[in-house]
Amino acid sequence: MGKPAKTPPMRQPTAAELDHAAAVLQLLSDRTRLGIISILLPGQELSVGEIAQRLERPVPAISQHLAKLKTGRLVLARREGTSIMYRLCGEHVSLLVENLLQHTEHELFAEPPHHQAARAAESAGDPEEAMDRSRLAVAGSPPAA
Repeated sequence: MGKPAKTPPMRQPTAAELDHAAAVLQLLSDRTRLGIISILLPGQELSVGEIAQRLERPVPAISQHLAKLKTGRLVLARREGTSIMYRLCGEHVSLLVENLLQHTEHELFAEPPHHQAARAAESAGDPEEAMDRSRLAVAGSPPAA
């Protein structure tokens, strides 16, 4: 996962850093925006229409949410012909959301899906695939209702 082998001691963040972090969390506090980022987690680059289809939401609504995520520098956009393709801004955004969703799985499931996926890949003898499956399980499996 995104955890360094040795975590350096945490320093006290500045007021500006705390304000920025709070603004990022505010952006992520919307279910649709969190859904957009979770779809983009596996390193995908998708158009507004593809994201809207996967989330089963109207294109204009997804477009508005993407604009906010872009303004907050959580997603990047590039033009490809007549389409605009979106991807996550960087690894830190990915790790933040991935950790949040894994935390959620721990709260909602007796055995979190990301643990099940990793164990299945490990038993198949592929530790790298275990990590990939764990990440895909987080991005692709909504919690049971």
